[in-house]
Amino acid sequence: MLTAEEIEFYLNVFKGLSLPDVMDLLKLAHTRHLPAQDVYIPSGASTQKLAYIRKGLIRVYHLKENGDEVTLMLRWENQFIASHDSIILNKPSRFIYQALEDTVMLELDYSKVQHMLDHNPRLSSLRNTFTMHMLAESLERVESFVLLSPEERYLQLVHDKPNIINRVPDKYLATLLGITPVSLSRIRKRIASSSKR
Repeated sequence: MLTAEEIEFYLNVFKGLSLPDVMDLLKLAHTRHLPAQDVYIPSGASTQKLAYIRKGLIRVYHLKENGDEVTLMLRWENQFIASHDSIILNKPSRFIYQALEDTVMLELDYSKVQHMLDHNPRLSSLRNTFTMHMLAESLERVESFVLLSPEERYLQLVHDKPNIINRVPDKYLATLLGITPVSLSRIRKRIASSSKR
């Protein structure tokens, strides 16, 4: 049984839905605890997991043939996480989704929710909003590489999540920004020296 505080929380997460709609969704959801370093979605998986991160941090990365890892995305508290490949393209995931910290999520199986979404206009609208949000985030990431310098991308990341540099190893942050760890160190030194002036 949900507490009044939890009900209010989920009504805020799923804005625009009525209490009965939220309760219908929560009947299909469960809490998932993922220990640090555990893989949430492996590469090649066709699972259509959709989760809301209550606590923790998930890294999305690609393992290159030479063994190098390239971080594509970081997701943290109060954000949704799902495989773009599986949800939007209906294909196996090309990426690995791994917890960097102990993570607690509210998880839904998107494929099991489809019937409910198809027959409830408010839930259908939520699905459209979520899908558009996933696409918009992907476009923002592409645009940041075209329009912003690595330093500007770093400053934007720190602005969006100030404590991220204390939670994510530099090698992951560097590949997320499309630079080497050495370049990241130089960017930090440049920012630190300019702030002292």
